[in-house]
Amino acid sequence: MSEKREIASPDSEVLVKVEGLSKKFCKNLKTSLWYGLKDLVSGVSGSREERVLRPKEFWAVKDISFELRRGECLGLIGHNGAGKSTLLKILNGLINPDAGKVTMKGRIGALIELGAGFNPILSGRENIYNNGAILGFSRKEIDSKLDAIIAFAELEEFIDMPVQHYSSGMKVRLGFAVAAQMEPDVLIIDEVLAVGDLGFVLKCFKTIDTILPHTAVIFVSHNMPMVSRICSQIILMEHGVSKFQGEDVGQAIDLYYTRFANNESNVVFDEGSVVLDNVEVTNYTNIIDGVPQVKWGEEVKFDFALTIKDAKEIPIFNIIIFDKEQRPVALLEPNTKSDNLKLEGKALKFVISIPDLQLSKGIYSINISVMNKQGTPLLRVNNILTFQVLHEKEVWQPFLLKTSYLN
Repeated sequence: MSEKREIASPDSEVLVKVEGLSKKFCKNLKTSLWYGLKDLVSGVSGSREERVLRPKEFWAVKDISFELRRGECLGLIGHNGAGKSTLLKILNGLINPDAGKVTMKGRIGALIELGAGFNPILSGRENIYNNGAILGFSRKEIDSKLDAIIAFAELEEFIDMPVQHYSSGMKVRLGFAVAAQMEPDVLIIDEVLAVGDLGFVLKCFKTIDTILPHTAVIFVSHNMPMVSRICSQIILMEHGVSKFQGEDVGQAIDLYYTRFANNESNVVFDEGSVVLDNVEVTNYTNIIDGVPQVKWGEEVKFDFALTIKDAKEIPIFNIIIFDKEQRPVALLEPNTKSDNLKLEGKALKFVISIPDLQLSKGIYSINISVMNKQGTPLLRVNNILTFQVLHEKEVWQPFLLKTSYLN
């Protein structure tokens, strides 16, 4: 592996270039130490086989390549263990890859681990100077930015206190303030922003918006609305490899959510008198990976089949739609006496129709809660069905409402 970092000229275009990057780890500590010793010897002799997996080894990152220019933001998404953090540590120079090449130009700011880069026994002020020096700034340059960094981090009262006494939120505020206010050419941000409170996170994203035209940003997050908001290109990682890569951020996010989708019941409460036999979407456009797709603005129908063991009365059904972030976004109107539902023995079948679906594009799931007319819970099942709404526009908001513009 070769890695070079150089000061970027104003007209530099590609700030990050990654070619065939791979990193393997060993699942067993003793074996890992033995392999490390062998690699040390073979590295000296020049016979190292970097791309060959040995027993108990696995690829944490495998053959990742991309280019990132000034003004672009690359989103790295994937479930836990996908290899995102390993890739970031390679890019930041914390670990060496087994194969591939990284070329990064200019000053690099990184916020990839809580408290990483801070000396815990030094004060916040002293750590600012240390981090600035590592980025290549002179003391005079750091002096000129010091007040802005402290103000952004909102740590005026605690800036001379040792960092080891900071809370996790204070460390994040200081880390982001240093990384962003120093105006690096490349800014690497991991999921640590999730630790901050909402007000600070919004301030961080406003800052990213400001510096992005002059910076290349690599952003890792499990928050897909944040990813779709700032990223111009994306890599979806799974088990160390790239499953999707390109500029279609919305398609990658859909694939990410599809990994969660399944039709297995998740019973939270079951009193025993009601059995959910089946539920399905009947008027879908297509099915991909078991997920029915329906078009925005069209009618969607859900067919339910249940067994009511105590057939004295038909219970009340509360059906809740959850969005891709697992937030409840809509409650379907519960059934009433006027709905004229009828039992056939102990079997109950009915169809719920939404005539004009205006949920925004994305993946949604349905939970059902069943209770008797006295309000006693009988059954609650999560994720009984997952479906996808199709639309050409990717938006944050859970609803895209039809409107008319009139003079």
